[in-house]
Amino acid sequence: MPSEAGHRREFIPPAREATSTHTDWGLVYVKGRHLSYQRSRHTTRPATSLIKIEGVDDTNAAKYVNMRGMFPVGLDTDIRDSFYLGKKVAFVYRGQKEIRGTKIRVIWGKVTRPHGNSGVVRAKFTSPLPTKSFGASVRVMLYPSSI
Repeated sequence: MPSEAGHRREFIPPAREATSTHTDWGLVYVKGRHLSYQRSRHTTRPATSLIKIEGVDDTNAAKYVNMRGMFPVGLDTDIRDSFYLGKKVAFVYRGQKEIRGTKIRVIWGKVTRPHGNSGVVRAKFTSPLPTKSFGASVRVMLYPSSI
């Protein structure tokens, strides 16, 4: 509904207080890049994609994340090793034709395991990501979480 000035009203969230924590707003996903399909010298496997998650630089960081002391020193390693593994991944794109009132579409996937030593992970999607998505952003969902 237009306002007096003829502009649409937008929701403006209240300013953060000094005492609020990061979890008050809730970080829902982290960004990642679709690098390529999993491949060997001669064979390409489009069913499995390689994803580089922002802020993850090695294999240990790909397996678990240490957010402000969330993992106590005595915590069992098996619990820590599975933070990103099993998380949902979304590739969001726009189609040409409107379906069910929107042109925005999503291909969902799941992080299956780390790949190599540089913090890249493998993800399987419901349908293989298109090759035009190489270098495109994907969203790695942080919830549901086991920690």
